[in-house]
Amino acid sequence: MAEKAGKDTGVQSSTPYDDVFRTLLNDCRQLVIQLVNEVFGENYTGEEEVVFSPNEHFLNQQDGGEDKRITDTSFSILGVKAGKYLLECQTNPDSSMLVRIFEYSTQVALDESKISGDTLEVVIPNCAILFLRSTRNTPEQMHIRFQFREEYFTYDIPVIKMQQYTLDDLLRKNLLFLLPFYIFTYDRKLQEYDTNEEKLNALQAEYRMIVKHLNDLEYSNQLSTYYKKTLIEMSEKVVDNLAAGYENIRKEVRAVMGGKILEYEAKTILRQGEQKGRQEGRQEGLQLGRLENLVQNIKGLMKTMGWSAEQAMDMMQVSEEDRAAVASRL
Repeated sequence: MAEKAGKDTGVQSSTPYDDVFRTLLNDCRQLVIQLVNEVFGENYTGEEEVVFSPNEHFLNQQDGGEDKRITDTSFSILGVKAGKYLLECQTNPDSSMLVRIFEYSTQVALDESKISGDTLEVVIPNCAILFLRSTRNTPEQMHIRFQFREEYFTYDIPVIKMQQYTLDDLLRKNLLFLLPFYIFTYDRKLQEYDTNEEKLNALQAEYRMIVKHLNDLEYSNQLSTYYKKTLIEMSEKVVDNLAAGYENIRKEVRAVMGGKILEYEAKTILRQGEQKGRQEGRQEGLQLGRLENLVQNIKGLMKTMGWSAEQAMDMMQVSEEDRAAVASRL
């Protein structure tokens, strides 16, 4: 996301939606796979590996200098089929994003290029833009047109319009990655919902439905506890910033979504890690897999809750014999 947040988004960060977007990509990377399926018509299973490219790129300028740019995400999905993708997020519709998309995508292609004999091989990633706000004039696609000699090539860039998705769409299509931004579908109605008790109750009911859906996925082992907590906390952050001036909305949504990690949830995280470790096979693989999963879960608690390593290990009841091994991996 290249732009700064506006005056309605200054509660916690100058770029709160950028922060949320990057957190979801870093901490819940598997969830981006279903979004890629939705946008590009792919058929990934969701079990593929998501590998991110470096997000800092140095663009050569005409004066010989270099300009450092940060991309929101450039990543590959590796499975039976492999694909490269670049996903950008912007609060408001802005055609100038095309310049940045061109810069980012070509630089990513150069960074990962290879020379084969006398040929330079580059792969331009599949690009898409998520607009959190949109209007009736926002296009379904944006385009970059290349001219080479007398030939023209048009590169189509799909546009994801957050405000076009209903809650039913998001849940039915399993677009969990977009759930934290759901409040944007009410962007123009916040004052109305903040002062109308009936509509406020309806909004709260929708967020209650979101939590129930996430709980059901967690219970059926289709969603980890850590992913669930991250989605909930990122939803809270977006609501807090977008509805900064609407206390009733913030209070009622938080009443549904809020709350710190409870002990039983931390134990669920540990149990999930142990279950995954048991699937590793032999005892040696089991121990290593269990420790690695435990380390990742502890890192998640430290980041999400701001706990020290000791506090996270205490909450997850890590045995004394495991503590040294876990600490050495943090």
